[in-house]
Amino acid sequence: MNFASFYVYLIWSVPVVVGLAAVEALFLAFKAGQRYNWRASLASLADMLVREFAINRLLGYSIIAPLIALAWAHRLTTIQIGTVGSILLLFFGQEFCYYWFHRASHRIRWFWASHAVHHSPNDLNLSASYRFGWTGRITGTSIFFVPMIWLGFAPAAVFTTLALNLLYQFMLHTTWIPKLGWFEYVFNTPSHHRVHHASNEEYLDANYGGVLIVFDRLFGTFVEEREDLPCRYGLTKPIHSNNPVYIAFHEWIAMGRDIWQARTWRERVLRVVGPPGWTPGKQTRASLPRPAFEAAE
Repeated sequence: MNFASFYVYLIWSVPVVVGLAAVEALFLAFKAGQRYNWRASLASLADMLVREFAINRLLGYSIIAPLIALAWAHRLTTIQIGTVGSILLLFFGQEFCYYWFHRASHRIRWFWASHAVHHSPNDLNLSASYRFGWTGRITGTSIFFVPMIWLGFAPAAVFTTLALNLLYQFMLHTTWIPKLGWFEYVFNTPSHHRVHHASNEEYLDANYGGVLIVFDRLFGTFVEEREDLPCRYGLTKPIHSNNPVYIAFHEWIAMGRDIWQARTWRERVLRVVGPPGWTPGKQTRASLPRPAFEAAE
């Protein structure tokens, strides 16, 4: 299976995704009569266009590219993708790695500085699905997928599967799709992802899965959407700017300011590798693992 060629075909999903987001916007605004933030949607579009057609082409590969090459050169074996077993192993392995990448992106501020862009829209709709920011390749998050390459999966296979994972998640960024019955027990759904994007204290740090929700259930990070608790979207400290440059760098600026104002080297380090919201001598939901916080309650 030629994953490199297949990945090229995935590029053509971009206009389809943008077109579907536009259809949803028109429906919500004119048919459903909802308030639709057109400026926020345009900011998401600008974010995606600059990232895909300028930033990524300028930066090229991730800063982890040398480690990826090293892992492939010293792989344990070579796994050919051609059987049901190899495809399932690739799928579940990538899902496992994605879960930990996504969880780290919420629990380690260095990664969160980039990932916060995706959570910055104050409304959840399809256009929010492609707001990812411009600094992803310099944060080194690709390191979470290196074990798959070291085991023997070609880099093209791993990252094409990741692209398909993200393409699946496009449909999860909606408020109008209800719960989906038995499907909710195994797969990530719009309901689960609404919780993930919510800034309500009861919903924070939950539902990190990509296509599957099973790893959240297994590792204790699953939270179900409640009818009595509507999701409030956006960051815990919401931003209201629709300037793509500010959206892309606001958390990096905040982290830099916190590092500059830190009084000790330990504090400076924790401002980078600690959880978002960490402050010296203060414990909040953002600075505690979920089980410890719930035990305290």
